Parts: sequence; structure tokens; C-alpha cells
Amino acid sequence: MTKIRDNGFLKRFGENLRRLRELKGLSQEELYFRANLSKNQVGNIERGEVNTTISTAYALSQALGVELPELFKFE
Repeated sequence: MTKIRDNGFLKRFGENLRRLRELKGLSQEELYFRANLSKNQVGNIERGEVNTTISTAYALSQALGVELPELFKFE
């Protein structure tokens, strides 16, 4: 089975996460603490370096106080 990974999508997802975090006035540290994630995980996601899980995306949405689909609203 071939794995398909769209690195452009990961980068856009991360940029949107960063945009939402900054709109909420949160640092990466505040976000990873609120979402109960590891120290480097938020930075890795924001840079599009990792393919995050849906449960992590959900934790991030809850920590940001937005609905999960908001994390995927980008072009």
C-alpha cells in the first residue's frame, strides 16, 4: 500500500494553526500546555513537519476554543 502525504497540506494546516494561536494571543508554550502536548509538538505541527493525528487536532481545537473544522479552513 502506497502512503500519500501532501506536505503542502501539512504546511497550510500548520500555518492556520499558528494564525489561530496568534489571534487568541497564545504562545506555543501556552498552547501545548492547554492541549496537554509535548513541548516540541506544537512547533513541529506549525512548521508542517509532522502529520498530526485527529485526536491531537481535536485537543488543539479545544485548547484554542474553536471548533475542530476551523483548523481546516484554509486554502
